Amino acid sequence: MRKEYPSDITREQFEKIRKDLEGAKKKTHPRKYDLYDIFCAVLYMLKEGCTWRALPHDYPNWQNVRYHYDIWTKPDENGISLIDRILRKLVETERQKNERSSKTTMIIVDSKSIQNADTAENKGYDAGKKLLE
Repeated sequence: MRKEYPSDITREQFEKIRKDLEGAKKKTHPRKYDLYDIFCAVLYMLKEGCTWRALPHDYPNWQNVRYHYDIWTKPDENGISLIDRILRKLVETERQKNERSSKTTMIIVDSKSIQNADTAENKGYDAGKKLLE
């Protein structure tokens, strides 16, 4: 039994996506690791932004996790990877379970990526800010 991490999904959520993950590659021999643990390790790595070798030791070995990650992130003919489709599916099912619209209706734009709009009335001066002009 491994430690539970905040990035883990529940077994019920995993059962909704199991067939998609298993269909990503041919099964030529029995799996050494549980696919749930491999998927949770990928989620951990994506959430924490750590290196492959820094995955906690209670997950499967990092080479196996990386192997599956490479398969799952390969884009299809539409340019969408399996992991993108699966994560969207999980978000949509959770939103529907909470009686919300399955599609998002709002986005949040990073304030650092947008300069002050021309229509802004109050403009200030930041002496420490370095702008290329």
